[in-house]
Amino acid sequence: MTVATISNKAFDINDLNLWYGDHHALKNIDFPIYQKEVTAIIGPSGCGKSTFIKTLNLMINTIPNVKMSGEINFDGKNILTNKIDLVELRKRVGMVFQKGNPFPQSIFDNIAYGPRIHGTKKKKDLDEIVEKSLLDVALWDEVKDRLDAPALGLSGGQQQRLCIARALATKPEVLLMDEPTSALDPISTLKIEELVLELKEKYTIVIVTHNMQQAARVSHKTAFFLMGELIELDSTEKIFSRPSDERTEGYITGRFG
Repeated sequence: MTVATISNKAFDINDLNLWYGDHHALKNIDFPIYQKEVTAIIGPSGCGKSTFIKTLNLMINTIPNVKMSGEINFDGKNILTNKIDLVELRKRVGMVFQKGNPFPQSIFDNIAYGPRIHGTKKKKDLDEIVEKSLLDVALWDEVKDRLDAPALGLSGGQQQRLCIARALATKPEVLLMDEPTSALDPISTLKIEELVLELKEKYTIVIVTHNMQQAARVSHKTAFFLMGELIELDSTEKIFSRPSDERTEGYITGRFG
């Protein structure tokens, strides 16, 4: 893997351990995440993929009885030991979940929600943010004439793109995507994948996926997790063509998982 300096790492994770009560869910994770790259995380169910991604903006802290040790360095600070403004962290490290989860509000208000929390009040400024965010996810032309309509009236694929637009509206540096297409039909999935390929020009993206073809299509690097351990992290091309660890090869070729 290419050696890179700390300056072009979005995150530098060192010896990260996480416990749910007595269950050791993440074990000694070392994981650099590079700016303006797509990093895919693959592995069988229950291997720690979603747990790991939720540590990056400390969403994991909403779960009771979680303990962590090690380092998650973001912007030169270990967010596990430094006093971190969680609102600011989650503004800079946005997240999109497995299923589109629009607020029960209008399309416009869904996108404007984050900017309003962070102090943007002028209608003109909000109008610009909403339009740009919807343009970024190729949804503007589909909804521009019904911005006051309920967001819950959109199709599943449109709702997921709306939630990505909502995350982009606060101008994050990193976008975390936890299985963003698992509930979508093939056409909507393709639109999200095309969107990821466009967004990587501006954002650092970490995507958890069960779909190995998707990982191969959209990512620069792929990480394979198994039973809470990071087994292998390398270029996506190498992971899928000549993995270093036989467990990675076993998962990719379908021998288990």
